[in-house]
Amino acid sequence: MEPTKTITDIDDLFSRGVGEFVDPDGKFKEKLRKKMEGTYEGDIIIKFGVDPTRPDIHLGHAVIFRRLRQLQDLGCKIVFLVGDFTVQIGDPTGKSQIRPEVSQEDADNNIKTYLDQVGKILNTDPKVFSWIRNSDWYYGVTDLEAKDGIKVWLENRLINPRSFAGKAILYENTRMQKTHLGNQGIHDVTLRGLLFTLRHITHGQLIQRDMFQERIKNGGELYMHEMIYPVLQGIDSYLIHLIYGSCDLEAGGSDQTFNMLMGRDVMKTNGAPPQAVLSFKLLTGLDGKNKMSKSLDNYVAITDSPTDMYGKIMSLPDASIETWFELCTYTPVKAAQEILASLKDGTNPRDIKMRLAREIISIYHGEEKAKHAEEQFVSVFQKGELPEEMPTLQIPIHEKIAITEMLEMGLAQVGEEKSKSDIRRLVEQGAVTYQGEKITSPNEYLTPSAGDIVKVGKKTWFKIGE
Repeated sequence: MEPTKTITDIDDLFSRGVGEFVDPDGKFKEKLRKKMEGTYEGDIIIKFGVDPTRPDIHLGHAVIFRRLRQLQDLGCKIVFLVGDFTVQIGDPTGKSQIRPEVSQEDADNNIKTYLDQVGKILNTDPKVFSWIRNSDWYYGVTDLEAKDGIKVWLENRLINPRSFAGKAILYENTRMQKTHLGNQGIHDVTLRGLLFTLRHITHGQLIQRDMFQERIKNGGELYMHEMIYPVLQGIDSYLIHLIYGSCDLEAGGSDQTFNMLMGRDVMKTNGAPPQAVLSFKLLTGLDGKNKMSKSLDNYVAITDSPTDMYGKIMSLPDASIETWFELCTYTPVKAAQEILASLKDGTNPRDIKMRLAREIISIYHGEEKAKHAEEQFVSVFQKGELPEEMPTLQIPIHEKIAITEMLEMGLAQVGEEKSKSDIRRLVEQGAVTYQGEKITSPNEYLTPSAGDIVKVGKKTWFKIGE
């Protein structure tokens, strides 16, 4: 990662790729400057919340993570708030209908994957990084279910872990505020506290959200748990303030601006200094139309191999090049402008996308692997040579097999499952070659041998295994 070290970098930090920066009195910027000058010794706490609905971190998430890393390099501490409680409600942002709940088990599995991946971008040293679940304060004592085999002791007496006293002991000894942060007291949210906050939030404030208005206009249902989601997100900010001593800024995508601004209102209502808000432009996916999303299969994961990452970026529509340079690279603004200006002077967009791919891959895999990925791309897609590495298709050899069955098995093995009709269509369109020969009949049978090569479309290859 490229650190941000000078005070002069602050303006670029809060402008490049930024949708909105709310810091009315300039208090956050001033505190940051003092931190950089060494005249402020306290922690500057930045909250980033994520609902663990899916395990992969893609370049859209990384837009924010890379900015958070820059803030870490300036001395800020990132609190990675995992919404394992609120994910079971589902943030209605951008949704035309109610979102299905995510189980606690799935949320826990996704959390682990997130935390494993986030270290590729953020500095996870405890001095500048912490994480906590919001179930830590939303779950009450009676919500806990003791697992079989759990033993609870009270004054040297073994007590029932499913009794209220047993659950109370489990509650106290499983809160991250105590086990991970070493805090003596435990902060939580009670119904009384929630109602106190809701007394200061009007129905008009919540109903003005664009997605709510659109759903109502289209005759859709709007549920109360969805309406209070922004309030709960705001309460999270207040609890971060209580637990960590402050919540100076919340960062997120521009689709979260409403929720983050609600956090300011909730904090003021509860007597805490309101957080600044930093929202970022949303990265358009590989389709050039929609926000990058795994569900739309238009994403580049930060754990993708360099060759896969390179190939995906090269498929990007030309119209997206400018936004991707701004949001996905560290290329200085002036240099990026010069690169983009060359498009108007006749530079082949392919050459600019090659530079874009090389710079992005260098961030996550290093310059050497980025260079190798480019060499592979040129070799395979410009010179027509075979790739160095390709998936091995495990099927019986020297036995007849329908080309459609072979493709169905091969695509499933690399996570590109397609329907039988889609596979027949690929064959009929001439998108499949076997040992360099184009196959156009979906009814054709082949007798594969070990080492035979199958190509599907422009970027999928298989080698028949032993």
